[in-house]
Amino acid sequence: MKSKENIVFLGMMGSGKSSIGSLVSKKLKLNFFDIDRQIENELGMKISKIFETKGEKFFRELEETMALKILKKSKIVISLGGGTFMNKKVRKEILDNHLSFWLQWDDKILLERIKNSSKRPIAFQSSNDELLDLIEKRSSIYSKARYKINCNNLTKIEIVEKVIKNL
Repeated sequence: MKSKENIVFLGMMGSGKSSIGSLVSKKLKLNFFDIDRQIENELGMKISKIFETKGEKFFRELEETMALKILKKSKIVISLGGGTFMNKKVRKEILDNHLSFWLQWDDKILLERIKNSSKRPIAFQSSNDELLDLIEKRSSIYSKARYKINCNNLTKIEIVEKVIKNL
C-alpha cells in the first residue's frame, strides 16, 4: 500500500461495505470512515430522512463533496454508499489513487438483503425487477474496481482475509 492510498469498499447497498470496512480497519489498525455515517452526522439525520426532506439530488451533491474530502486523507479505510461510485469525479479519484474493492454478491442474495428496508430509500419503494435493474446497472460500473471479491458463501472473516491478502 502506497503512503497516500486508501482502501475503499464499494458495492450495492447491503453488500457489507460498512461491516467489512470496519473489520479491515481494525485488523490493519487504520482509521475507518463510512461515507453514509459521515453524511448522517453532518446533517443530524438518517439517509432516508435526507432523501425524504431534501431529495436525492441534494444527497448526491453532498455525497460527492463528502467522499472527495475524505479521499484526501491518507492510509484510511473507506466504505462508500451504494451509489457513491456511480459519481464520475469520485470514481476517477478512487481508480487513479486508491485501492478499490467491490464486494460482489449474487443478485438473489442482494435482493433478500435490501428489499423492504426502510433505511435504504432507493430500495424501499422499488419492485424486485427495479432492484435487479439497479443491481445490473451499478454492477457494470462497480466492475471497474481494482479488486472484485465474490462474497457468496464466505463469512465476514473470510472476506476480510481475502481483502488483506490482496494488499
